[in-house]
Amino acid sequence: MSRFCPAYPKPHPEKASKLSMFWHARRSWMDALFERSYTMQMGEVHLPGVDLYMLNDIKEVKRVMQTEAQAFPKSHLLHESLEPLLGESIFTTNGEQWQRQRTMMNPAFAQARVNVAFPRMLGAAQAMLERLDAVDEARPYDIEVEMTHVTADIIFRTIFSTPMQGPDAHRIFDAFARYQALAPKLMLPALFGARWLRMPWYRWQSNKAAKEIRGLLHAMIRPRYKSHLKGEATEQEDILAAFMQAKDPKTDQPFTEGELVNQVAMLFLAGHETSASALTWASYLLAMSPDVQQKAYEQVMEVIGDRTPEQSDMKDCSRVWNIFRETLRLFPPVGFFARENVQACPVRGKQLKERSTVVVAPWLLQRHRKWWKDPDAFDPDRFEREEDKDAIKHAYMPFSMGPRVCLGAAFALQEAVLILTCLLRRYEILPAEGHVPQPVGRLTIRSENGVRIRLRKRAAA
Repeated sequence: MSRFCPAYPKPHPEKASKLSMFWHARRSWMDALFERSYTMQMGEVHLPGVDLYMLNDIKEVKRVMQTEAQAFPKSHLLHESLEPLLGESIFTTNGEQWQRQRTMMNPAFAQARVNVAFPRMLGAAQAMLERLDAVDEARPYDIEVEMTHVTADIIFRTIFSTPMQGPDAHRIFDAFARYQALAPKLMLPALFGARWLRMPWYRWQSNKAAKEIRGLLHAMIRPRYKSHLKGEATEQEDILAAFMQAKDPKTDQPFTEGELVNQVAMLFLAGHETSASALTWASYLLAMSPDVQQKAYEQVMEVIGDRTPEQSDMKDCSRVWNIFRETLRLFPPVGFFARENVQACPVRGKQLKERSTVVVAPWLLQRHRKWWKDPDAFDPDRFEREEDKDAIKHAYMPFSMGPRVCLGAAFALQEAVLILTCLLRRYEILPAEGHVPQPVGRLTIRSENGVRIRLRKRAAA
């Protein structure tokens, strides 16, 4: 059976010149890729600001991300790009600072255990269905807006023990969209050794968007932080409470108010923006694959039927799990991980200078022609086939790998399966005629022109 192949930026036949690469990457880093990007083991480009190596060799990928991770910390360029939004958070820091933050935050993630978080996820999913019930079935609907809302609502309930209100959700959606669109325009001049090309207008707009998001989060944190300093008792058992109780094991000092904002901003980005991206693409892929959608619906009805979903049901919805896992393969929310070597070293016979940028791109690895059969096709069944096990084991890493693997992976997977299960039970997900989403690679992989679908309520609902 032929499978649906979603559109993606057509790679150039040959490697582009530096000037052409700069021009194309202004919109999306994926626009600078060429055909060999999907077959090579390592590519390189030497720019005025940095020597950049794109790594697809599995052995070397594991070395950079796992076995020698300390020798390949996160790129300073990534920190530079995200600092206005995330500050000195665990997502951008390295070395002792990162280790201190990770040690302090580990206990807090117990608050995000899937069984503890499930009732909050379910409440947000039910609120999502109420909003979608009001959508006109006859008109295309940009599902990206709702996926951003429901995932932000879930992370709000998990961090703050409160649901997110509609106006705040739209403010955050708009601010993130602006921040993402400006990110490549601000990062590219640094790659080309021309920071002077950064237009003050772009920087001002980027900082404004970051302040909007951080301001909303800060307004939620400040009153509870002040109450905590006064020793006032709280009934909330959420991530923020755990963060405020965390202590540095060496100094016994807690997070400051500013540090709390940084870490919550990081969790908010990692906990809603990435999930929103993947769930948006999953909705589109289901709309374009009615046979896959029907089989998943039948399994959901067999497992859950008309009753309220329970946490134990999720593991039995294997088709939904595979739909989401395949979505993460085709559209990994974080399309690349940027590292840099702390000292000169050899990689695949090349001598890398100190502080070269080494890029591991799930976008390329998970579509690599060496590892995957029909790499551009949406085929959830590949996660059940014996012949695909090697590719899944070695060339599938949507949540990264090694010491910096995503701590929220289990949380994100359960959240996604619950949301998709609720959608499938309630609606047929249909394509919007003539609409083809255009993926762009920025901080996450989103669609430049939205993702429009139609929803038709099922008779059983």
